[in-house]
Amino acid sequence: MGNTIRALIAFVPANDCQNYLLGDLQEMPLDKMVDLSSSQLRRFPLHVCSFKELVKLYLSDNNLNSLPPELEQLQNLQILALDFNNFKALPPVVCTLKQLCILYLGNNKLRDLPLELSLLQNLKTLWIENNCLAQLPEVVCELSLLKTLHAGSNALRLLPRRLSGLQELRTIWLSGNLLTDFPPVLLHMPFLEVIDVDRNNISYFPSLAHLSGLKLVIYDHNPCRNAPKVAKGVRRVGRWSEETPEPDPRKARRLRMAKLEPFSQLPPPLSTPANWKK
Repeated sequence: MGNTIRALIAFVPANDCQNYLLGDLQEMPLDKMVDLSSSQLRRFPLHVCSFKELVKLYLSDNNLNSLPPELEQLQNLQILALDFNNFKALPPVVCTLKQLCILYLGNNKLRDLPLELSLLQNLKTLWIENNCLAQLPEVVCELSLLKTLHAGSNALRLLPRRLSGLQELRTIWLSGNLLTDFPPVLLHMPFLEVIDVDRNNISYFPSLAHLSGLKLVIYDHNPCRNAPKVAKGVRRVGRWSEETPEPDPRKARRLRMAKLEPFSQLPPPLSTPANWKK
């Protein structure tokens, strides 16, 4: 019954009704965090913009499709969660929050990201999964400190070449897209530690053995004819993952030579006498 009442009140824009949804949130929290997730919000409560020391703001699982310009006052914000809302475009004011380190945009209706996103040069983690992206926005390649990119469950068919310039990137999650080939740009990113291409349409995997930083590759649920070759110690999740990874050919050669070396010290075998009879 309580949730039903909240849902009905959410449709009424009057301030008293919106304040009911916010409960006792009238002053700046001591932990500098405001969590309004699952509050049936249809508009952002303006008085939160007065909490200028706010560091974390969670607005997940509401009915928001816009944000007020006054949000720009929250210049100390480091974490902003806008996932599970109704955003068709990223509100421009988000790009003014230059201290953001983590931005959650998953489960919306985004088809692109604005060029102004490049202003968020402190961004280290970006979640854009479960949107309507047909291609990875080029502006993502401008986020030089990005370490983790969650872009699963979109409609991606390829990745931009400029992605290789993100030398701080360590994990990339691309599950549930429309990739028919393993993205070539990832082959030029030896610093990647985790690659997830689960649930795509990849039929063949090139060797990943040269990716020196790789620790985990997830390639399950693809119509592949082979498992990706990886260096020793790299974990694989997918078909034939239990098979021994392809060794480094140079290391394999050195290993063979090391095994043969003791025999090279032995004297040559005696020649067989000409008159020796079997």
